[in-house]
Amino acid sequence: MPIFFDAEQRVFHLQAGHTSYVLHIFESGHLAHAYWGQKVRAIQPARLIRTEERAFSPNPDPANRRFSLDTLPQEYPAYGNTDYRQPAYQVQLDNGSTITDLRYVSHTITPGKPALTGLPATYAESEQEAMTLEITLEDKLIGLQAVLSYTAFEQQNAIARSVRFINTGTAPLKLLRALSVSVDFYHDQFELLHLSGAWARERYVEKRKLAPGTQSIESRRGASSHQQNPFVALLEHGATEDYGNVYGFSLVYSGNFLASVEVDQLHTSRLSMGINPFDFSWLLAPGEQFQTPEAVMVYSSEGLTGMSQTYHELYRTRLCRGEFRDKPRPVLINNWEATYFNFTADKIEQIAQAGRELGIELFVLDDGWFGKRNDDTTSLGDWFVDKNKLPAGLEDLAQRVTKLGMQFGLWFEPEMISRDSELYRAHPDWCLHVPERNRSEGRGQLTLDLSRPEVCDYIVDAVSKVLASAPISYVKWDMNRHMTEIGSAALPPERQRETAHRYMLGLYSVMERITTAFPHVLFESCSGGGGRFDPGILHYMPQTWTSDNTDAIARLKIQYGTSLVYPISAMGAHISAVPNHQLHRTTSLKMRGDVAMSGNFGYELDLTTFTPEERELAKEQVAQYKELREFVQFGRFYRLLSPFEGLEAAWMFVSEDGQDVLACYFNILAEPHEPLKRLMLKGLDPNSIYRNTATDEVYGGDELMHAGLALPRQHGDFESHLFRFRKV
Repeated sequence: MPIFFDAEQRVFHLQAGHTSYVLHIFESGHLAHAYWGQKVRAIQPARLIRTEERAFSPNPDPANRRFSLDTLPQEYPAYGNTDYRQPAYQVQLDNGSTITDLRYVSHTITPGKPALTGLPATYAESEQEAMTLEITLEDKLIGLQAVLSYTAFEQQNAIARSVRFINTGTAPLKLLRALSVSVDFYHDQFELLHLSGAWARERYVEKRKLAPGTQSIESRRGASSHQQNPFVALLEHGATEDYGNVYGFSLVYSGNFLASVEVDQLHTSRLSMGINPFDFSWLLAPGEQFQTPEAVMVYSSEGLTGMSQTYHELYRTRLCRGEFRDKPRPVLINNWEATYFNFTADKIEQIAQAGRELGIELFVLDDGWFGKRNDDTTSLGDWFVDKNKLPAGLEDLAQRVTKLGMQFGLWFEPEMISRDSELYRAHPDWCLHVPERNRSEGRGQLTLDLSRPEVCDYIVDAVSKVLASAPISYVKWDMNRHMTEIGSAALPPERQRETAHRYMLGLYSVMERITTAFPHVLFESCSGGGGRFDPGILHYMPQTWTSDNTDAIARLKIQYGTSLVYPISAMGAHISAVPNHQLHRTTSLKMRGDVAMSGNFGYELDLTTFTPEERELAKEQVAQYKELREFVQFGRFYRLLSPFEGLEAAWMFVSEDGQDVLACYFNILAEPHEPLKRLMLKGLDPNSIYRNTATDEVYGGDELMHAGLALPRQHGDFESHLFRFRKV
């Protein structure tokens, strides 16, 4: 069993996959962190947690000057009782004070994994897959309980953590800070890795050595954001892609978050992650509870590859849900960059017909089909068909597409509202706003207040009516602005700072209701591309539009960085027109196709303008991807060469049964008189033989991994090569 409790030593030992996580209850009732790393049979916490008198580290028990919370590695620390480091939580009492003192009172160990009320989370399909430890800490003076939840997965090196606060007292309490996870490390010899960027430049890999003080990433935008992703990793000194200790932290949440590491005076490190305390509070009346989002911690002794593969498997199979979790995703054509808002039913049918001739399986009608939506300043919220563009309605267009033997998909942006809309004229108070203040716009739109149940009900009803009106098998769910003037007309003054989190709870409820009602629809999330590419959304929608930037060269970094945490089956990747609409760069159709095949493949351009040569190549690409897609989307993924470290990139896929291999090499810029290069593969059976399906040459698995694969000479910028092997 993966969780043990030694009552005599007061030690919890969690074993998840090949890892151990050990906690110790001090005689005082404080919960201490003893160990996290490679699996061990047993640990004596007294040997690892040493207490010594330190200058300017005060003592909660004056009789014991060796004990101070300022130097104790803790599991869920508070501020104000001798610990000066960043706290995991903070509560304001009725008297205005913020001093609390949580001590151990009880625990339970149960098989399986309970769901989190109102929040997305990983899950276990059977009680044998995981065990859950819940430790109840209590401040008996005020009646505050914090239930720390730990789920250890049997087969993955992963532990899921969250906290539930309960007010058992007689007076209201106000949460000012409620993080999901806090881990104290005994040293600071780490690099902090995180994924940062901007619109069209999401999830670039950033690394920096820890230094004394606090280093943090966060979002205050009301969404997980293009700018920062709710993920960080600590790489122990010397850790690389394939070797060394790596500790990953991923927050299953889509709103404002904080992830920070503090290095203290003794060069210990404290990592904290959860809902961003900035502009947040939550009033807990007597008897009420508050549940924090889940944080998934992954330990790897095999560098970043081991960490990524754990996240990929766990998130693909135990975070994503529904019939599309394990189903190969269709090749699609989206009309956005082909037509933008200017289209007719006949033009759409022409693009779909061209797609059918190439073997494409799904047509997606993007923005512009509803209300009076001729540009981005109008009609969001008015989810009824624009009869000027589609005079015979949506059902007619969908049937015209499906008669071609293709599926039909549709774009929505349900969370937004335009000032110029029937919905806004009827309900101007339904958007996020603050009384008497200006209502800022982004992309010409406002944000609906999803903290209000009646707004959520409207979205569910309006979207459901459209989905029920036609044979729609795919939805692209977009969200194109971040929050400003965060306030709700439905909340009292003392609860206004709950608005952003209540919005997320409302959004999750809406997504749960719609995706449950339409289980045969494949939902893809989007936020200006990758502005909300996070585990929270993946719980409801198993894939995400990776970035609005479809330039093949830019996508190398975007998809490489995204792969640190997220499975390939979650990444939408399309071929678009050249010159590229974001960077105005021109790359070959082959290069664009080879990059896009490393995700959920599709096209986003006007197929009717293809030359005969382009049509033939595109037809070959579609056929090739259909052969590859199952093990590309669901196989093991390995990064080979980083585009952040040179002018080339490479990665590879190995099918679950090890029979199929695809290695992808991308040369960004040509060099004069370049050296002859070899590509070292990974993840193969060293004792097996592999056949190159294009040349029939055979290689040993050990040869491909250690001697490498000779790369062809490059003949210009932006060249790509795909190498497919079958185990003999």
